[in-house]
Order: sequence, then C-alpha cells, then structure tokens
Amino acid sequence: MKRYIAHIALLVKDYDEAIEFYTQKLDFILIEDRALSDTKRWVLIAPDKQAQCYILLAKAANDEQNQAIGNQSGKRVFLFLYTDDFWRDYHKMLKLDINFVRPPIAEEYGTVAVFEDLYGNLWDLIQPN
Repeated sequence: MKRYIAHIALLVKDYDEAIEFYTQKLDFILIEDRALSDTKRWVLIAPDKQAQCYILLAKAANDEQNQAIGNQSGKRVFLFLYTDDFWRDYHKMLKLDINFVRPPIAEEYGTVAVFEDLYGNLWDLIQPN
C-alpha cells in the first residue's frame, strides 16, 4: 500500500486574505476553492501543480482555534518551502514585505532563511545542496 500525506490544515482568520497572501506573495497556486456551507469552504493551495501535499486553508471556527492561528507549532518552524533558486525567491519575498526572522545562512544541507506568513507561522525557505 502506497501512503502519503495529502493535505496539512493551516488555521486562518479569513479565507480570502489567506488566498491573497499565499498566491500573491508566495506565488502559490489555488488548487481548489469550493463552498461546503454558508461559512465553510474547502480551499487548497500549493507551490505548484505537481505538489503531492497541499495546504488546506481552514478558517478558525471557535475561540480555541482562533487562539492557535499563527502558532500551530509553538513558534517553531512549521512548514518548509523548498526552492530551486533561493536568492531569486528571497529577494522577491523581501520586495513583497515578507518578514524574515532569521537571515539566510549556508548550512551543510543547503541555504536557508526563516520567514513568517501573514499570521506569524514560521517557515523555512530552503534551497537544498
């Protein structure tokens, strides 16, 4: 049996502002956006169409979920965005006012910097060696 992770849920305050951030600032593509009810949508995004794991943008539905927005991992790096051109993406993200909380560094595994998404979740931008 072949197994893989298909989606990771990311809590957001608002579907549309999250879609705008990820598609306009991180160049993700909107895979799917459909209404499930008057207040709930199924929204999938990914860095590209070949991605095997999509992010499900999940609008917080209660106080406990609202409190977890931006801190789903206890302020540790939560998500990892791999790139084939670190400096291209890094400079583009800087121009789009993406906040890098740790500057680029060359590690044995590649070049990496840590940035925040619109809610404060921490991401690694990585170009592997």
